[in-house]
Amino acid sequence: MYELLQKFHSGWAYLALLLLVITVLNSIIGRSSKKEFVARDRKIALFGLIATHLQLIFGLVLYFVSPNGFGSLGQMADKNLRLTSLEHPLINIIAITLITVGWIKHKKATTNDAKFKSVALFYGLGLVLILSRIPWNLWL
Repeated sequence: MYELLQKFHSGWAYLALLLLVITVLNSIIGRSSKKEFVARDRKIALFGLIATHLQLIFGLVLYFVSPNGFGSLGQMADKNLRLTSLEHPLINIIAITLITVGWIKHKKATTNDAKFKSVALFYGLGLVLILSRIPWNLWL
């Protein structure tokens, strides 16, 4: 079960990252071209939000069933173990919180520019944080 969940978590990450990149680029393009924030833009941002939240759920389940997860926090001298058991989950929770804040702020914004700005800024920050803590040596 652990192996299947780990492969699913890794595979879903490609989709989540792709949707985040598309969302950020769509918002940057929309803001720079002074477009109206339409239902299509909202759906793109929503799909990015849903994909990252599902990735968080898969990751948390994986974290608590992993032999390198919660029970191994005492072994912080090992760089790879520290990345997978502390840095990756913590930074990604922060990143997904930022993405959620971006979604909430865009819903409260009244102008098209503010909506695009909120999504581009917060989703972009979340994307950068997620990319910074991917265990690339285990993933690729």
